[in-house]
Amino acid sequence: MADYRELANAVRALSMDGVQKAKSGHPGAPMGMADMAEALWRGFLNHNPKNPKFVNRDRFVLSNGHASMLIYSLLHLTGYDLSIDDLKNFRQLGSKTPGHPEYGEVPGVETTTGPLGMGIGNAVGMAMAERMLANEFNREGLDIVDHYTYVFMGDGCLMEGISHEACSLAGTLGLGKLIALYDSNGISIDGSVKGWFADDTKKRFEGYGWQVIEVANGNDGAQVRVAIEQAKADTKRPSLIICPTTIGFGSPKKAGTSASHGAPLGEEEIAATKAALGWKYGPFEIPQEIYKEWDATEKGAKLEASWNELFAKYKAQFPELASEFERRMSGKLPVDFAAKAKDWVQSLQKAEDPKVATRKAGQIALNFFGSVLPELVGGSADLAPSNLTINQSSKSVQPHELNGNYIHWGVREFAMCAAMNGMQLHGGFRPYGGTFLIFSDYAKNALRMSALMKIPTLFVFTHDSIGVGEDGPTHEPIEQIATLRLIPNFDEWRPCDMVETGAAWTKMIERQDGPSAIILSRQTLEQMPRSSEQVDNIARGGYVLKDCDGTPDVILMATGSEVALAYHAAEKLAAEGKKARVVSMPSTDVFDRQSEEYKESVLPKAVRARVAVEAAISTTWFKYVGLDGTTVCLDHYGASAPAGQLFEKYGFTVDNVVAAAKKVIK
Repeated sequence: MADYRELANAVRALSMDGVQKAKSGHPGAPMGMADMAEALWRGFLNHNPKNPKFVNRDRFVLSNGHASMLIYSLLHLTGYDLSIDDLKNFRQLGSKTPGHPEYGEVPGVETTTGPLGMGIGNAVGMAMAERMLANEFNREGLDIVDHYTYVFMGDGCLMEGISHEACSLAGTLGLGKLIALYDSNGISIDGSVKGWFADDTKKRFEGYGWQVIEVANGNDGAQVRVAIEQAKADTKRPSLIICPTTIGFGSPKKAGTSASHGAPLGEEEIAATKAALGWKYGPFEIPQEIYKEWDATEKGAKLEASWNELFAKYKAQFPELASEFERRMSGKLPVDFAAKAKDWVQSLQKAEDPKVATRKAGQIALNFFGSVLPELVGGSADLAPSNLTINQSSKSVQPHELNGNYIHWGVREFAMCAAMNGMQLHGGFRPYGGTFLIFSDYAKNALRMSALMKIPTLFVFTHDSIGVGEDGPTHEPIEQIATLRLIPNFDEWRPCDMVETGAAWTKMIERQDGPSAIILSRQTLEQMPRSSEQVDNIARGGYVLKDCDGTPDVILMATGSEVALAYHAAEKLAAEGKKARVVSMPSTDVFDRQSEEYKESVLPKAVRARVAVEAAISTTWFKYVGLDGTTVCLDHYGASAPAGQLFEKYGFTVDNVVAAAKKVIK
């Protein structure tokens, strides 16, 4: 039987070889963390390589994602569908082993990591999801949800601000099944971190309410094993295991230096390192006895079989709960969801008091969806009374218990969005979270990562324009609507009234292949008249709201609070003998995916006189107005004043839209 160090050396060797063949990558961190990984993956991690989606598996997150050859080596050695040829193809076009771990591309990778600190934020969400599902579904003697979330992270992760947000929240909530192993090697790209990272990490995490365990030597797998046992024994607090390691462990010339961080060691140094480690094998060569020791397929199959037996007992006693658990974990909506949602949206057009702010319309929508979707879990970054994200089904999540469905994230926008991604990745929930649109900038990287991973996380951004008013330019979004539209695979909705808000929420929930954000107003908005067909067409992202006889002289396009402005401008133009069509475009992203025939029916190419109206930067509208059209937008910051005064000052009036239309009509 191979000893622990030799098993860890297999990871080191594959990591060195993969980076060397690619002629790029990060060998130092995998070499330093190999003993930590061997201790966790062989001693504690519950998983099934032949079924990476086994429901009750432990989740493993490599937060310092640049160390990707570590996880690729582990997945290969333990029996996942990742061959030695895949490792040889590291960082190459079309490979299953990209430069940083990518969810959906690599079997066994739980989340896409690379931006430092993001992984620990995701892991907090995963640990929250585990506890919340356990509280909802477990019954005495039948713990069908019972697993850990393990994270590896480095100095860089702990320097990033998101680690403070996420770890503070984890301690407050008492996530006892979250265990983070900190690769404390003291080296970053610039060299020794002593000059720029002198935090007392132990005290910092103790202050968060974590159990902190210090290992004398993180390159001693036996010590790491003892520490993990100690971490698991404390079920009330998340645990941080501080593991002092040597980056590039084993390299005679580059160990302990930044030279091993982000570049291949070189053939000569790899040979010297393997000799120093006593590793006698060639590039990508792993002896069968090493493979046998690492192979987790038999253990994983037994683990899943045991859980299947438990679930069968659960299903016999609680058939309805079991069916709901299976549906929730599959991500499927209830079979009658589409029909119920359609009828409800149509009913909104006949609402008795439809004139509301769209943030209020959003709450009305959440009241409905919360009643039909138990997996809908909400929250807000300390703005629930302003975002109106609490609905009549909301029950606040409490520390240590986590038996509610509404999360008070505190002023932690970035951690909120990253953790929601983690909850979505875990399964069993459709998380949504709210903040002011202006603060989407704080969370931008988490929004981008949800789009990159193609996961349907839901984001709520209110106070969408200069309509914020007296709070002034620090709180008035100008460029944010445009920048969210620029994120690939990210759907943005900016509805104009209660009906569009309900339709937008429906489409967001139904979407399975990417995230969505809804942009809502602070101020009250007028409800637009529509036919049933027009209500249905909202789901297309853009539709004709008001038309004219024959070919229009001009097309007025608008979103959100400016739709009513365009509508009344069209009425005034009609009174002056000008034919105007009004197109409401609550989601340009969704509209762009419609058929060419439909887009032509809404925006005929022959009508070149076009005006786009939106109280935000004009950048994204030129693809629709073309060279002959114009915009009534806002390409500068706002001011502090009542909203009505600001709209008038900056030209968001019926008369100004009419004047803009007349300029482009030939």
